[in-house]
Amino acid sequence: MPESTASVPVPHHSSSEAGVLYTEKLRPSPWIWIVVVGFSAAGILMFAPISITAGIIAALVLFAITTVLLVTSTPSIVVDRDTVQVGRASIQREFVGAVTAFRKDEATAERGVRLHGLAFLCLRGWIDPVVRIEITDPADRTPYWLTSTRHPDELVAALSKQGSRS
Repeated sequence: MPESTASVPVPHHSSSEAGVLYTEKLRPSPWIWIVVVGFSAAGILMFAPISITAGIIAALVLFAITTVLLVTSTPSIVVDRDTVQVGRASIQREFVGAVTAFRKDEATAERGVRLHGLAFLCLRGWIDPVVRIEITDPADRTPYWLTSTRHPDELVAALSKQGSRS
């Protein structure tokens, strides 16, 4: 199954994507697909006492369902000149404050002991680095967004650029 996990900033954009500074899809890592295959193979073990055919059908159905769930739940990060979208959440760039990238132990602490209860989370367990995006909108109780990203430095750079003000 072809899998593209390379998500990079968009340095040059076409006229249809005018203003997009960064885009990334948080696709599952290759090892997740190995887990999916192993999980699906369990269907054979569960249904083999009935028949091998039933086991194979169960494995194929489990694989199909798990694949659809993983693919349809893959969130995107899109930064353009005016807005930031992380998963289902979107906010105007004017309400974005400090942006900080975290890796390894610092990322673990941000996802754990330092996590604020009102923070918006878009985390994927198969992606270690996270970026914390401060929200400065006085009408929004959310103090910050915390999102997984494979390219934290590029995301921070895109969010640090000034959006266009018309």
